[in-house]
Amino acid sequence: MLEWLVSYLLWISLVLLLASALTRISRIAVPGWALFAFFWLGQIEHYLAIEDYFNVALFLAAGLLSFYMAWIVMSRGFSSKACYWASYAAAVCGIIYFPFAEVQALQVGLIGFTTLITAKMLQFLSVPVIMESWNIMSLNGRSVQIILACTAIESIALFAGVILSVEAPLGRKLAALAASTFSIYLLNIVRNGFVLMAYGWSWFGEGSFDIAHNIIAKVGSTLALLAISYLVFLLLPELLSIIDELAREIKPGRGDAA
Repeated sequence: MLEWLVSYLLWISLVLLLASALTRISRIAVPGWALFAFFWLGQIEHYLAIEDYFNVALFLAAGLLSFYMAWIVMSRGFSSKACYWASYAAAVCGIIYFPFAEVQALQVGLIGFTTLITAKMLQFLSVPVIMESWNIMSLNGRSVQIILACTAIESIALFAGVILSVEAPLGRKLAALAASTFSIYLLNIVRNGFVLMAYGWSWFGEGSFDIAHNIIAKVGSTLALLAISYLVFLLLPELLSIIDELAREIKPGRGDAA
């Protein structure tokens, strides 16, 4: 019941944020951001249960930022293009990502495809990986299950949302979109393969999976996203400008001056 309620509030928040961006009516975005915050905070319990404290911190920060955006928009409206863009970008990101998170057929399809591509890549490199199931691979008698977080759809949706919502020539937006999404997905396949090999062949001893997945892969993913962000900013300097404007807009102590 609680999961259904959280999902229901999520879609309402995305519709409100998108409607506010399309109509440029800021007061519609206020409940949208607030409901978005409740959604992010509602995910924390799950990650606490599996002791994924990185995502606990991430979702807590996202929830608090969404509450702060609700307050900013309520007190200042769309006082700059940045606040309007943030609502638009959040809606587009959500509309791209959450169908895969909430619709089982899409989720299964993406996970299965990612598992297959990862296995084929390793087999091409002469790694004796075995597909035990549509979402499970094994190496040296040790199995790894691919879940939605292993597909990189979160990062792809984030980049796609901020790129598609920025005002820039279509050609450069499409170039930035292609460069970022293909790079993210390819690097994620490499990441999955690295984790399976490290675990299957015990590269780091008894804690090979945790070290490979929770430390090395997360650090590597962060560095890769920073590099991809730099590439996107080179292709779309308008995006860097709007992010800088948003940072100034939400800076504490800014006041209500236009």
